[in-house]
Amino acid sequence: MGSPIISVILPAYNCERFIQAAVDSVLGQTFRDFELLIIDDGSTDHTAALVRGIADQRIRLIRNEKNLGLVDTLNKGIDLAKGEYIARMDGDDLCRPDRFAIQLAHLQALSYPALLTATAQLIDEDGLDIGVWKDDVRHTTPPAIRHYLPKNNCIVHPAVMAPAALFRHYRYLVRQKQSEDYDLWLRMAADGISLEKIAAPLLRHRILQQSFTRRRQRNVFFKLAGTKLVFVAMAAGRGKLNGFVLKTMWYGLTDVAKGCGKWLSSIFKRS
Repeated sequence: MGSPIISVILPAYNCERFIQAAVDSVLGQTFRDFELLIIDDGSTDHTAALVRGIADQRIRLIRNEKNLGLVDTLNKGIDLAKGEYIARMDGDDLCRPDRFAIQLAHLQALSYPALLTATAQLIDEDGLDIGVWKDDVRHTTPPAIRHYLPKNNCIVHPAVMAPAALFRHYRYLVRQKQSEDYDLWLRMAADGISLEKIAAPLLRHRILQQSFTRRRQRNVFFKLAGTKLVFVAMAAGRGKLNGFVLKTMWYGLTDVAKGCGKWLSSIFKRS
């Protein structure tokens, strides 16, 4: 197989229940000039065996000898990708058949580098529709996304596509492994990279109950503050304290205050 137009990076860890459907949704794309890099991150179930049983030359299965975590696995995929563009995908999500065709046409029509995402339809573990992520569908234009990002994320990670050169330049940061995607968008936006979105649900994004419950139990404000303030500190270290970075710092400090309020409220409720 020569160099494809698109490299699809799909990290997989113990997703034997969903991996077949996820891969089928990629292989069923109307645009067919791509490679599918499935990086099994040390799964202990039958994920790798199921992938090996799928006969398609576009699939490249890579196995990590041990669980490296999402950030290192994604960066490994970036290093291995042969395509001009990189698309993200998760092992439990589903692509609409025309996703790649629509996103590629949009990116190829631009005269500037950009990261492109799409809105997503949320589904449960059984594949049933459960609504949408409000921040995702409310902020769909580049100005709206840029305006909102210092406050919170509004980009669905497994729905993104961008030139491979852009991913190679920025990469994912281990230091931001709790919100590696949000940090990546912030760094790109701070440098003036356009963040764009197809206002159509090109991805069916699965919400796993166990992960959702675990997220709800955390103080999300402290997590947001940590991501933003680390981003700000790193930008300051590079001498890039522009308006976007300072706005993110303001919202980060606001998140610290909200997190402290939530923490104190929980203490009073228990006493």
